[in-house]
Amino acid sequence: MESVENMILPEAVQKWVVDSINSEATIESISQLKGGISSLVCIVKLKVNDEINDYVVRLHFAEGWAENNPDLVIHEAENLRFTRLKNLPTPEIITIEETGTRFGSYASIMSKLEGKVVLEPDDMDGWLSGLAQALVQIHEVEASQFPRPYYTYQDLNAFEIPSWVSLTEEWGKVLSIIKGPRPIFRECFIHRDYHPSNVLWEGNSVSGIVDWINACIGPAGIDVGHCRLNLAQLYGVKEADLFLSYYQQYAGPNFVYDPYWDLISLVDILFWEPEVYPGWTDLGFKGLTAQLIKERLEYYMVSLINRF
Repeated sequence: MESVENMILPEAVQKWVVDSINSEATIESISQLKGGISSLVCIVKLKVNDEINDYVVRLHFAEGWAENNPDLVIHEAENLRFTRLKNLPTPEIITIEETGTRFGSYASIMSKLEGKVVLEPDDMDGWLSGLAQALVQIHEVEASQFPRPYYTYQDLNAFEIPSWVSLTEEWGKVLSIIKGPRPIFRECFIHRDYHPSNVLWEGNSVSGIVDWINACIGPAGIDVGHCRLNLAQLYGVKEADLFLSYYQQYAGPNFVYDPYWDLISLVDILFWEPEVYPGWTDLGFKGLTAQLIKERLEYYMVSLINRF
């Protein structure tokens, strides 16, 4: 009888995993990884003879998420092949199911990286420094021929002040900035979803960076801004600013900071009223409320306006 643990993945998916790796393999266990909300991610332990190896299986459901389509797994597979060639600490893609017909989902199998997500570091300064160093490493990759360009998730010209805000005058300034001219920037390879829940650690060092679906060519400030936005919500503006200082230190003259990209990163997530990101609570982070997130977002917004 199949164990409850193994029932996390449908039998058809389990068979696909075994057939893709080694038809003689047996599944020892399946455990769900926490922290994501747009897909089901599991570790599958496969035994061949007396050897057990871990694989990561990511399942994107064909229904229920408007953005989920074959491009998701195709893009991530292409991006991971690229990042491995560039010696970035990313998983190795093994195979994908991009048709959605085999078991009703799009899926990928990749290698498992060592390490874990850390959201409550013992040494905040050292942790922020490591986050910044890892991001600089991504942005230093030569990727002039990379095929996918950056774009904003929001239609900036149509964006209006959210109904939940309290600082309407300051948000008016945000509107005038984001609907104004875009600053000149140097294109580089960007992760496009760089934040603490996508970074793995072993001890005090970054051991891996995951979730590469949205990688593209664009402004480094978007990656910096997206990470700062997450830090501001998790901890506050102080930590977001310290991360920026470390990033500037490690990037050197190749990076020219412009708070415009921080504002774009902020606006890009405001499709609905702010709430606590479920991935954080799944990973055991406590103490956040929707009201606190709103307050921190507005405080962060004011700190950005004051930089202009």
